[in-house]
Amino acid sequence: MTRYKLVKRLFFLSLILCSMVVWFLQPPAHSQTNRDTVFFIPVEQSVERGLEAFLRRGLSTAVEEGATHIVLEIDTPGGLVDAATEIAFLIRHTEVPITAYVTGKAWSAGAYIALNADQIVMAPGTSMGSAAVIDGAGNAAEDKMQSAWLATMEEAAQLNGRDPIFARAMADKNVNLPEYRAGEGELLTLTTAEAVKVGYAEAVVSDRDELLLFLGVEDAVVRDLEVSFAEKIARFVTNPVIIPILLSIGSLGLVLELYSPGFGIPGIMGLSALFLFFFGHLVAGFAGFETIILFGAGIILIIIEIFFPGFGIFGILGIVSIIGSMVLASYSTVNILLSIVIALVVTVIVSIFFFKYFGYRGPLKKLILNYATTSEQGYVSNTTRAELVGKVGYASTVLRPSGTAIFDDERLDVVSEGGFISQGKKVKIVSTQGSRIVVREFQET
Repeated sequence: MTRYKLVKRLFFLSLILCSMVVWFLQPPAHSQTNRDTVFFIPVEQSVERGLEAFLRRGLSTAVEEGATHIVLEIDTPGGLVDAATEIAFLIRHTEVPITAYVTGKAWSAGAYIALNADQIVMAPGTSMGSAAVIDGAGNAAEDKMQSAWLATMEEAAQLNGRDPIFARAMADKNVNLPEYRAGEGELLTLTTAEAVKVGYAEAVVSDRDELLLFLGVEDAVVRDLEVSFAEKIARFVTNPVIIPILLSIGSLGLVLELYSPGFGIPGIMGLSALFLFFFGHLVAGFAGFETIILFGAGIILIIIEIFFPGFGIFGILGIVSIIGSMVLASYSTVNILLSIVIALVVTVIVSIFFFKYFGYRGPLKKLILNYATTSEQGYVSNTTRAELVGKVGYASTVLRPSGTAIFDDERLDVVSEGGFISQGKKVKIVSTQGSRIVVREFQET
C-alpha cells in the first residue's frame, strides 16, 4: 500500500470517528409538563468520574425541566474519593430538594453521597456505612488523607443535623460503638432499623409508591433519567483500571500496524482504543475537542517523521503532542502518566517479541537499522593479512601477474610485483593491502 493511500485511510477514519463523537453527544429531547415532577436518578456500580459526569447532567436536566423533587437511587459499594466529593458538591448546590433512596448498598463513597442529600430513605434489607478511605493497592490511606476524609464525613452528617459520631465510626476503626457491631477495630455499617434509630434515615419504604407517599408527591409525574449509551462508555473507559489497558491496546495496535503493510486489524484496534479513551473523557466533561485536535496533530507529525525521516524533530513533537493531549484529557495527571508508562512498557515488551520472531516489515523498517551482512549471504570481510609478509612459498600457477601460490600448505590468490613468474618458482610475500597479497620472485643466495 502506498504512503498516500495509508494517509488517506487514516484521514477518513478520523472523520468517521469525529462524526460518531458528535452523534453520540446529541442530547435527548423531552416534553414539558405543568404537573409536579419527581426525577429518579440511579447511583449504581462504582463511584468514579463517569458517574460524576452523569449526575452532573442528571441534576442539571432535572432543574431545567422543572423537577419538584429529585431522588437518587443508591446502590454502590463505593469508589473514588475525589469523584464522591465532586458529586457531593453538585448535590449541595442543587436548589431542588434531593432524597437519597438506598435500594441496596450505600457503602464507602456511597454513604458519603447519601449524607449530602436533604434526607435519606432506605429500603428494607439495605445498609449504609463502611467508609474507610484506602489507596490504590487496597491498603489504608496515609494519615493526612484519613484525617481529611474523617472531617469530610463528619461535616456531611452535620449538614442535616445528624450526629457526626456515627459518620466518623463508618470511616474510623478507633471509634468504639459495640452496640452497633462496631467495636474498636471495626467499621460501622448501619442496617435500616439502626439508621432510623440514630437519625441517619428518615423512613423505611418498600418501593417507589411508598416513597412518593412519604414525600407527599404521590400524584407527581415520575421521570426516570437513564444512563445514555455514550455515558455508559464514558463510565467504563474513565475507570482508572481500564485507562492503561486502552492506551496499551492503542499504542501496540499502531506499532504493529507500522510493522505490517497496509491498514488492517492492528491499526483499527489501536485507533478504536484511542477513540474510546478520548470519547469517554469528552463525554465525562474532562476533555474538549482541542485535546483531540492536539492528538491528531501528534499522529500527523509522527507519520511525517516515518515517511520523510529527518533529524527526529517531527517525531519528538508528535510524541509530546500525543502525551500532552492525554494529560489534558485526563482528570488526574498522576493517573494518566502512570497509565502511559504502563502502556509503553507493554508496547515495548510485545514489540520486541514480534520483531524478534517475525522480523521487520513495512514502514517500521525506515525507523530501525536491521540489515546485517553474513557469510551465508556471500559476504567476506575485508581482512588484512599482514602476518603473511616475509613468508616464502611457490607459485602453483603461472603469475601473469595474478595467480595462486602456496605458503605453508595454504593456497592464496596473489599478484606479482613485477611481471611474469613461471609456475613452480619460489615467491616471497612483500606486502598486503586488504585482501590483496603482493609477491616477488625469491632468489636464494
